[in-house]
Amino acid sequence: MHVVTLILAAGTSSRMGRVKQLLSIHEKTLLQHTVDLSMKIKSTKTLCVLGAHANEIIHKVDFKSVEYIINKNHKLGLSSSIISGIKHLQKEKTPFDGLLILLADQPAIKAAYFHEMIELFLKEQKKIIASNYENGLGVPAIFPALFVKDLLKIKGDKGAKEFLQKNKNKTLFPQASVNLLDIDTPKDYQYFINTL
Repeated sequence: MHVVTLILAAGTSSRMGRVKQLLSIHEKTLLQHTVDLSMKIKSTKTLCVLGAHANEIIHKVDFKSVEYIINKNHKLGLSSSIISGIKHLQKEKTPFDGLLILLADQPAIKAAYFHEMIELFLKEQKKIIASNYENGLGVPAIFPALFVKDLLKIKGDKGAKEFLQKNKNKTLFPQASVNLLDIDTPKDYQYFINTL
């Protein structure tokens, strides 16, 4: 069973006012934290999608253990990074049964949560395994390979979220409690730092 991890890290950080991927968390950058976390996930490959500030990020994050690509269309939103990642995997002929999509800016999520997602996916391989937010489903999520064709059609910044809402009846979510805090603004960052 092949599960590939796709880290979305191409955002412009406009609400943060500085390069979000390089914020300091536990004495490493936010993106380094996510890359290191991805190494604890039982997936066969990890691909990180960069975009805005890519040159600066490449020099400050250790990508030895993961592959990265640059999404030149990152201004078109998160969907463009998902599509860019999938197209790269297809071009490289990387086999996968499931695609675990996660964001670079959710540092409170622990490896155990991803392990539970993968365990659930192994039992229910035709179901999407998504995260349950107060306002609906979202990523991190594992998409079975059979949904890839549809994922290539999503658009904008809410593409995956809208796709999950439309496919609610084909979606399961882990029961474990998880902190899905997204660090988008200086206030979010300060709040997270204060909880450490």
